[in-house]
Amino acid sequence: MEWIVSLGLSLDAWITIVTLVAVVAALLFTRLRSDIIFLSAISILYVTGVLNTSEAFSGLVSSTVIIVGVMFVIATGLSYTGVLLWFTKHVLRQPGGEIRALLRLMLPVSLLSSFVNNTSVVAVFVGVVRLWSRKLGIQPSKLLIPLSYAAGMGGPLVTIATPTTLLLCGMYEQQTGQSLGIFVTTVPALACFAVATLVLLIFHRLLPDTSNPEAAFDNTSEFTLEMLVTSDNRYIGETIGELGLNHLKTASLVELIHFDNYRLISPVGDDEPLMGGDRLLFSGQIDELVDLAKKMGFVSPDRPVFNDSKKKEKLQIKTAYVCFGSSLIGKRMGETRFEQGSDMTLVAVSRKGVRISEPPREVVLQAGDSLLFVHHPRRKIQAETLKSQLHFFDSPEISVSGMKSLVSTAILIGMLLLATTGVLSLLKSALIAAGAMLVFRCCTPSQAMNAINWEIMISLGGGIALGTALQKTGLANQMAASVLSLCDGHPVMVMIALCLVATIVTEFVSNSATLTLMFPIVYDAAVGMGCAPLPFALALLLAVNAAFMTPFGTPFNLLVYGPGGYCATDYLRIGLPVKVAYLATAIIIIYCISSPFNS
Repeated sequence: MEWIVSLGLSLDAWITIVTLVAVVAALLFTRLRSDIIFLSAISILYVTGVLNTSEAFSGLVSSTVIIVGVMFVIATGLSYTGVLLWFTKHVLRQPGGEIRALLRLMLPVSLLSSFVNNTSVVAVFVGVVRLWSRKLGIQPSKLLIPLSYAAGMGGPLVTIATPTTLLLCGMYEQQTGQSLGIFVTTVPALACFAVATLVLLIFHRLLPDTSNPEAAFDNTSEFTLEMLVTSDNRYIGETIGELGLNHLKTASLVELIHFDNYRLISPVGDDEPLMGGDRLLFSGQIDELVDLAKKMGFVSPDRPVFNDSKKKEKLQIKTAYVCFGSSLIGKRMGETRFEQGSDMTLVAVSRKGVRISEPPREVVLQAGDSLLFVHHPRRKIQAETLKSQLHFFDSPEISVSGMKSLVSTAILIGMLLLATTGVLSLLKSALIAAGAMLVFRCCTPSQAMNAINWEIMISLGGGIALGTALQKTGLANQMAASVLSLCDGHPVMVMIALCLVATIVTEFVSNSATLTLMFPIVYDAAVGMGCAPLPFALALLLAVNAAFMTPFGTPFNLLVYGPGGYCATDYLRIGLPVKVAYLATAIIIIYCISSPFNS
């Protein structure tokens, strides 16, 4: 114990340091869910006595976390009444050229993201942009990264829609007792957006020109072959298992259609007999499939069921990409029971827009791989259940109702008016709006509950607890003192140093987690210099939202990764100049409107 005291740190401080390092390491190097990581951190700090009951768990029920959850419900109401789709339809239209297309996309997305959760906005726009890019003759990869950037930069324009802005307002009010206005971030955030967008347009040639991942699946005849068993085939009466058709090295049996049109979707049972008139659908390398047909004596049918457009509805197609953190990464589909559990059969894999010629079930899957599945139309695919493994390109069915669209829009406007005029607090206004979305059936209770991202909410609560521990143990104050000493107490240099640390961390750890960990240090540094903490808090907010250089920092960067056919270096190449411009603008503008940071 003596050596601990000699370093000037209490046992509680050391426990907090170890917990903090463990949290960051787990977020960076493991596939554990962030909510599990932060709940574990809360438990450690509480059990060891670093935090009492109120300090450990108050973050989970704080107004900030509740508002974040309620805003998910409001965004769901807007989405399921077709408001977001109506917005995209009437705003995007048909611009001429790539530069105009980027402007036409980024301006409305940033505006919408300032009032609606930006992850929801990107989720809706991804499908729209993919279709829009085809009409424009532009690869989706040219538009999807800008879509993600616009959503990220639009979030801080006002303080009501995104977890980071709401979190900043809550933590600032807790420290100072002063509530922040809805538009307190607008001027610096708008300037940052304008400059960063200009830089992106200047360097737009750095945007990757990757082939559309789904284009590799356009022609099903390139990777499927249907074979007919003639009435005189020598293998009639033998089973699928005896013939080894379920265990081919270079092909996969997708479907067996008996002569009486009874269909069996993969996995076809090994005990299923082969009969004259049966048709078998295989996927794999075409040359190998042709050799298989010759060896088995199968012939090509006159009317292939899979490729016949008149009968295509009998076998439905789903496309999806492998999410980061999916348990499928590093595995072959044939080694898992994923197909059996999801009632789908994998028939093709593409990577960065190029179809992989190996048998699909033998491909070692990577994050971002695009997968083509087939399934029986009577088997509904549970996309929500599978979202931790795969993200489906197909958008959910959204009923567009004129009256409900107007109602949900009116509810959003009413919430904004109540909050901005000070008639009600943002929390009360949001609760009323969410209740109205359910009462007027803009979304169902089931849709509302499924839309709430509990992982984000629990992570926010855990981050607040870690921030409390940093301040209670004096670590935040000591870290702030170290920064002040390093920067010789110069406010601008301190702001630059803290923003650089925050913006590097946010590329690998979620921006909300970065904010909760950095805010106590930034606040103590500002107070230690005798400066007003608000400019430093705003700079921190903008820094943690500048996650442009990796696909890992924000959920919307991940959402466009697969559909764009990107690799990690694509983000780095265009993200670096955009990030530098964004951060430089943030510090200059905040210095100009707040100089000399006097409290």
